[in-house]
Amino acid sequence: MWFTRVSLQNPVFATMVMLALVVLGLFSLQRLQVDQFPNIDFPVVVVIADYPGASPEIVETEVSKKIEEGVNSIAGINALTSRSYEGQSVVIIEFGLHIDGRKAADDVREKVAAVRPTLRTEVKEPRVLRFDPAARAVWSVAVLPDPATTHRNDLSAAGPPQGASAPAGGSAARSGKRGGHTICG
Repeated sequence: MWFTRVSLQNPVFATMVMLALVVLGLFSLQRLQVDQFPNIDFPVVVVIADYPGASPEIVETEVSKKIEEGVNSIAGINALTSRSYEGQSVVIIEFGLHIDGRKAADDVREKVAAVRPTLRTEVKEPRVLRFDPAARAVWSVAVLPDPATTHRNDLSAAGPPQGASAPAGGSAARSGKRGGHTICG
């Protein structure tokens, strides 16, 4: 209450105090460092093992399950998932946020090295990678052919379908997904 009373009796003093607070705030704002991508260490480790020529079922039984069983005994694991593709196994190990990512990757490397002799000789050396969002590309560019141009060139080479006439103006109506065009008369 005393501040209100002083401010009403001395308006110039109150104005100067408020201006001083604004100037200090602007000065502090200029020196404030804001990091859009803070250095966050996600404790996620990925093990990739290549098994050339193997079907997903064989990759799962011969590689993925063995790596999962070997890595499963590490403390602090929140989630352990694996995906088996044709010729490749991907095991994703998510640790609790309190676990250091570098230490977790070292622990996984030790366990994978222990499992390595049990894998077949055709399986290439498993790669242990840490998930690092800073290593991802900020911007990706893809160059694709123009589907309308490709479609028109295909039509001119093939001609109209049997029993149909070419659309007026040389254009065709398209429907469906990219790459799967349907010609409507």
